[in-house]
Amino acid sequence: MNTKDRSIIRDLSLAPEGHLKIDWVNAHMPVLNRIREQFEKEQPFKGLKVAISLHLEAKTAYLAKVVQAGGAEVAICGSNPLSTQDDVCAALVEDGVTVFAKYNPEPAEYKELLIKTLETEPDLIIDDGGDLVSILHSERQDLLKKVRGGAEETTTGILRLKAMEKEGQLQFPMVAVNDAFCKYLFDNRYGTGQSVWDGINRTTNLVVAGKAVVVVGYGWCGKGVAMRAKGLGANVVVAEVDAIKGVEAYMDGFAVMSMTEAAKIGDFFVTVTGNRDVIRGEHYKVMKDGAILSNAGHFDVEVNKPELDALSVSKRTVRRNIEEYTLQDGRKFYLIAEGRLVNLAAGDGHPAEIMDMTFALQAMSLKYVNDNYKQIGNKVVNVPYELDEQVARFKLASLGISIDALSEEQKSYLDSWTEH
Repeated sequence: MNTKDRSIIRDLSLAPEGHLKIDWVNAHMPVLNRIREQFEKEQPFKGLKVAISLHLEAKTAYLAKVVQAGGAEVAICGSNPLSTQDDVCAALVEDGVTVFAKYNPEPAEYKELLIKTLETEPDLIIDDGGDLVSILHSERQDLLKKVRGGAEETTTGILRLKAMEKEGQLQFPMVAVNDAFCKYLFDNRYGTGQSVWDGINRTTNLVVAGKAVVVVGYGWCGKGVAMRAKGLGANVVVAEVDAIKGVEAYMDGFAVMSMTEAAKIGDFFVTVTGNRDVIRGEHYKVMKDGAILSNAGHFDVEVNKPELDALSVSKRTVRRNIEEYTLQDGRKFYLIAEGRLVNLAAGDGHPAEIMDMTFALQAMSLKYVNDNYKQIGNKVVNVPYELDEQVARFKLASLGISIDALSEEQKSYLDSWTEH
């Protein structure tokens, strides 16, 4: 059965537009292009099957093609129902990738598409949020034995993986790509910072300058969102549960307060915690009329929708990707993209140049786990530093930037406790 017959997508006739999108990001991902050249020569995945679950848009599609160029038979699905782009799916099918993904499927169908991807019996996986790994370890343990290992994209996914490892449940090695320097320093901070506000601005068409922006969570993603909000002229408030991060936000020039206090003054809210119910009923009760709520965490649980529904007397869609909730006292709140990832569900995600580094790490980590899965064992491991640094060096080279190298004398000095 060929990929066209096997795939489940919305409409194959959309492929021409998808090809244009993939060609555009290809031209702006020099690091991944360099790795593709290596893979084409070395064929590290020859004879292997790779299953991928990521936000299925053009940049992800190009990663799939790079892995395919390394000799793999690739099957891919989306990691979020609202971030899948149907034209990109169609283009991938034409390029020989098996695709199980549609924009905004029903919840049951969305899960079935994940399972269909696993039923291709992969040797290696790339996951985003831990859904593929979770299904393999719960509902489809019959597919576990063949899996050599994989790589995880997100903070949320790594938290789930580490919980599995701690309980002795993890059955193969996973590389924590999110914890690599070239991931969180650039993707989480600059990528999330820019793409979140791209999604919010294109969806609301409202001014940010002068308004109060509440950023819930001050990890690397939160830092990026706060920094870009400040650049847009907002008055930024950070809500945190971590005292150290609270001090950091304060010293970065932001107001820091509890969510109870921040809820009273916010015009825009962006959650970036990876946890659930960080905006909930007690906060809705004190929010201002017109508050705009959005989430940039992996799952749509950070803004508590059931409690918002319970407090509302009506709900309607007022713009694409904006739902208006009217409360009993007449106040109106606006939720963007159903509380799902605002930068992907209401935008195109991170810039191509940023994902160039992240997906280069994914491709190299997949090769690393395939080469070393027997030695690694059933645990979560970091991206080796030499791979992290290599991606950074490839990035600098693509920018035409050179840096210095330590002399032998300098290396000796740094390694010695007697020289001074």
